[in-house]
Amino acid sequence: MSKSKFSRRHFFYGSLLAGAVPTAGFGSVASLKAAGFKSPNEKLNIAAIGAGGKGRSDIAGCATENIVALCDPDEKRAESTFKLYPNLPKYKDFRQMLDKERGIDAVLVSCPDHVHGSAAMWAMNRGKHVYCQKPLVRTVWEAQELLKAAAKRGVATQMGNQGYSNPGARECAEIVWNGDIGSVTEVHAWTDRPGKYWPQSPEVEPKEAPIPATLDWTAWQAGSLPAAYSPAYAPHHWRGYPQYGCGAIGDMACHILGTPNMALQLGWPTSVECVKKEGVGKYCFPHQTVIRFDFPSRGPGFPALKLFWNDSLKAQPVIEGVPAGELIGDKDINGSLLIGDKGMVTTGCYGERTRLIPDARMKDYKLPPQLLTRSPGHYRDWIRACKGGAPACSNFSVAAPFVSWMLLGVIAMRFDGKLEWDAARMRFSNNNAANEYLKPKFHKGWKFNG
Repeated sequence: MSKSKFSRRHFFYGSLLAGAVPTAGFGSVASLKAAGFKSPNEKLNIAAIGAGGKGRSDIAGCATENIVALCDPDEKRAESTFKLYPNLPKYKDFRQMLDKERGIDAVLVSCPDHVHGSAAMWAMNRGKHVYCQKPLVRTVWEAQELLKAAAKRGVATQMGNQGYSNPGARECAEIVWNGDIGSVTEVHAWTDRPGKYWPQSPEVEPKEAPIPATLDWTAWQAGSLPAAYSPAYAPHHWRGYPQYGCGAIGDMACHILGTPNMALQLGWPTSVECVKKEGVGKYCFPHQTVIRFDFPSRGPGFPALKLFWNDSLKAQPVIEGVPAGELIGDKDINGSLLIGDKGMVTTGCYGERTRLIPDARMKDYKLPPQLLTRSPGHYRDWIRACKGGAPACSNFSVAAPFVSWMLLGVIAMRFDGKLEWDAARMRFSNNNAANEYLKPKFHKGWKFNG
C-alpha cells in the first residue's frame, strides 16, 4: 500500500469511522428501557409537521410505526393524507400539537424551509426525536442552533437527504479513500432545477390574492416576517423566494453534494462566490447560477479543492477530460463529478450508479474493500437510531455542518464578488452586508427555542 493511500485511510478511520459504525447493535432491551429507549420491536409514536407534498411520502416511509398526529396549515394540500388517517388529531399550528399531544416519541418535519428550524427545535426541546427534510434549515445560524440542541437533548436525528443512505454514495467514498482517482482537487455538481419545477426570473412577481378558506396563512408563515398571501408562494413555489426557501441549492444540493461531502469531508470553505447569474429577479433567486466554493486542505492526501455548483441546466455540463457523448451524473441532468490527479468518478443525484470516467475504466475495475456499513434505508436508519441503535447516517452532527457550508452559496447569490469566510468567527470577513443573512428575521413574539 502506498504511503499516500495509507495516510488517506488512516485519516478517515480516525476522524470518520471511529464511533460511527455500530458495534453493539441495540444493546440489551433492559438497559435501553432504563435509558428511555424503546425495544427494536416496539413501535414509535410519530407525529408529522407537514402532511401534504413531501410530508405525504415521509409519513409513508415511516408507516411501520404508529402515526399518532398530523399538522398542516393547508387542508387542501394535506387532504389525501388526512383521509388515510381519519381518526387522528389534526392541527394547523405545530406548537399546539407539540404542547397538547403527550404521547409523541418522534416528529417528521416536512414543511417549507422557513419552518424547519423552529419546528425541529420545538420538538427536540420536548425530548422528541426528529427527522427533518432537506435542506434542514434556511440559514447558517439555524443549522448551528440545531446542531447544539441535538447534542444537548440526546435525541436521534436525521436530515431527509436519502442519498446519504445510498450504497453508491458509500462506494464513491471508498473509491476516493482507496486512492483510485488520486487526490481530488476539483468537483462539479449540477441540476436542472428550478427549470420547469418553479419560476425564477425577473418577470416573477408575487401578487396578493384572497387567502383560500382551506389555508391558515398565519400558521403557514410561522415565524417569518408577515406578508400578504399570494398563490406564487403556496402551496408549491415558495422555494424560489429567499424569505421562505433556498432555491435550487436548497432543493437539490443536499442530495447531489452529499456524496462529495461524504467522500471528501469538506468542512468549511475559505470562500464562496456566485461566478455567474442570469435572470436576476426583484423578488426571487436568479433563474440560473454557477457558484464556486474553495476548500482548504483537510489532511494527508486531501489537498485544497474548488467546487462548482451549477443549476437550471438543460443538458449535462461540458467538462474537460470527459469524452464527448458520455453520460455523467444521471439522465435527469443531476449529478456530480469528482476529478482527481489519477482519474474521475461520477454519481447520480442520490449517489446512484457510481462509476469511473471514462466508462472504459469500469470494464475490469473491482470496487475497493468495504469500509462503511450499508444502510438499512434512510427512514429505517433513523427509526433504528430512535430505538437506541447507532446514530443515523445524516444525523444533525453530520447534516448541520454540511448544510452550513452549502447555505453560504445561497447568500452568495445576493452579491457580486468573492465572499471570504472566517470559520473561527462564523462570519464573512470582507462583507458585513452578507453577514446580515446568516440569521433569519423572526416576527415579534416568535419563539425559535420554544
